[in-house]
Amino acid sequence: MPASPSGPVTSRTRSWWGWGYTDAHPDDAECVALGALLPGTPGRPLPVPRVADLSIGRPGVTPATALAHLVTTDPGVRAAHAMGKAYRDVIRALRGRPGRIPDLVARPTDDREVADLLDWAGGRGVAVIPFGGGSSVVGGVEYRGDAHRAVLSLDLTSMDRVLEVDTVSRSARIQSGALGPVLEAQLRPHGLTLRHFPQSFEFSTLGGWLATRAGGHYATGRTHIDDFVQSLSVVTPAGPGTSWRLPASGAGPSPDRLFLGSEGALGIITEAWMRLQERPHHKASASVAFADFQQALEAVRAIARSDLSPANCRLLDPGEALLSGASHDGSSVLVLGFESATSPVDDRLASALDLALAHGGRGAHGGRGGHSGLGGTPAADGGAPADTAVSAWRSAFLRMPYLRDGLARMGAVVETFETAATWDRVPSLIDAVRTEVSSVASKATGHPATVNCRLTHVYPDGAAPYFTVAVAGRPGDEVRIWDDIKAAASEVLHRYRATITHHHAVGRDHRPGYDLQRPDPFALALRAAKDALDPHRILNPGVLID
Repeated sequence: MPASPSGPVTSRTRSWWGWGYTDAHPDDAECVALGALLPGTPGRPLPVPRVADLSIGRPGVTPATALAHLVTTDPGVRAAHAMGKAYRDVIRALRGRPGRIPDLVARPTDDREVADLLDWAGGRGVAVIPFGGGSSVVGGVEYRGDAHRAVLSLDLTSMDRVLEVDTVSRSARIQSGALGPVLEAQLRPHGLTLRHFPQSFEFSTLGGWLATRAGGHYATGRTHIDDFVQSLSVVTPAGPGTSWRLPASGAGPSPDRLFLGSEGALGIITEAWMRLQERPHHKASASVAFADFQQALEAVRAIARSDLSPANCRLLDPGEALLSGASHDGSSVLVLGFESATSPVDDRLASALDLALAHGGRGAHGGRGGHSGLGGTPAADGGAPADTAVSAWRSAFLRMPYLRDGLARMGAVVETFETAATWDRVPSLIDAVRTEVSSVASKATGHPATVNCRLTHVYPDGAAPYFTVAVAGRPGDEVRIWDDIKAAASEVLHRYRATITHHHAVGRDHRPGYDLQRPDPFALALRAAKDALDPHRILNPGVLID
């Protein structure tokens, strides 16, 4: 059946240079207060950047007359499409150096218009950078270099409809430009949900999730967007294609897998049939404190290897727990959440708490039964948190990107990176990252550095550590400092054979690590696919392959 195209409407203004909405950014006084937490930051913040202060040249190319209605050259729109929302993007904007600003921004409304834009760009040597919500934190939506005469940012957010809902098979055909809230609003009348809630939920699209193999909020079970895909429709310079819609198939290599994670380098994902779930009605959550982080790791491993499948299983080390307000006594904190559409989750939560307490946990707090607690996403499901630690974590989870931007205005170097490794390497990997990355950050800046860790996703065979680095920077040298820190972190990850990224994609920032991680025969096949599907080399140049 067709679904309503109506979605949530907001009059709030998105920031062109930083995370989220402009009215949620820290003001000058809050920036100064944040800076006081990092020794060495200046006493006043950098001014909020203005598009009017940027040097934005005239477009280097004119669109075809038949396509002109899809294209804008507005300076503000072009600036907002110049880069993503990584720390290095934010600090470059604050310093007035946002990089190559696209010449044109196009907003197609269907597959035919996408194909026409690709045909036009290919014939004129114009680079095409696919753009959804612009939340990339790995340089995935910016152009670097000078090999193309002009740059077109292909914004897909006008393709944002749930086109069809199959309640019998519990799936939906959805256009790739649908932002998270827009998508969920169209599924809600059917009592269904995609149940994929990354931290960027408000500001990222289905196509972006698919193209980057995004990870959602949920800690176990279906954690990556890959798990929800039935079929994909893709437009490439070599032509369009749609995979069959199937529950499963053993017919050779999966065509969907070629484009999942391809980051727009092989084609433009325009639609997808996605597996849905009933909306949860039963939720419960709790937190457990640990005096010993290693014991906490063992507790999480035990829970991951059980059949309990918690929706949330976040382990915060003492620094991360302090930063979020979940603990102030040097404890690590495990935040657990359960949810179900069909049955109460009290017993599952109780079993998980028993495992945590058996591994040295103490002071378990939480709510059980009914709708208590926070089993679901903090971005989408709401609900009253079950205890102070869960509530504090939820608030910090939503607020943290804004605080990072406030610290960036104070000249601080504050950013995150994530990885995944098997359990036998996780403890030593975390120790090595904390020791070596903090040392590099301190030497690079002359200031004490903090490296905190949390586990965001857990599996029976491993986990995904997520690190936060914070240190006062040197005025005007913040990007180089972060690049040095990132290089050091990537070296540690490679040494421990941990992935260069668990869910943030490769983009341009992770290319060195990705090149080391992938097998040579696969790289050869990927280059061949690029040659066949994108013969003019216009699609997101520099991503995945040269």
